[in-house]
Amino acid sequence: MYTVLIVVYVLVSVGLVGLVLIQHGKGADAGAAFGSGASGTVFGARGSANFLSRTTAWLAVVFFALSLGLAYLVRGQQSATAHSVVDTAPPAAKVELPEVPAAPAPAAPAPVVPKTDAAAVPAAAAPAEPKTEPKIEPKTEPKTDAAPVAASPAATAPASKPAPAAPPK
Repeated sequence: MYTVLIVVYVLVSVGLVGLVLIQHGKGADAGAAFGSGASGTVFGARGSANFLSRTTAWLAVVFFALSLGLAYLVRGQQSATAHSVVDTAPPAAKVELPEVPAAPAPAAPAPVVPKTDAAAVPAAAAPAEPKTEPKIEPKTEPKTDAAPVAASPAATAPASKPAPAAPPK
């Protein structure tokens, strides 16, 4: 029975793929304007869209029903033998590790500084002179012969009043 269902499943899937490929897309109606002659088809004046879409829908329903039926059938066959892969795996062998006594923590040793001769150590290089970037002067606007614009009194007024003079004694 399982083999028969698999054969039907493959035939339905191939038929479903074929029907989907045969159907026209939504942009295929533009060809009718150039004389494609949709009324002369085997399926009548309405075209093949109705027949193909219904057949595709029915084949899709059969495809999903067969998928669920095959899954149920396979699950039923497996439940008689084992429930899981873990159930069929051989038990792991126990390995005993030797017990190692804990070593006492060593005291922090003093840092060892190597002794060197003063002559063996090269002198530090003199620092390089800092690089200075060339000074760029701002561009000034060329002077024109136009008369200067008079400044407003508010612009020439002092920012604050001078302090009053101390009264004579």
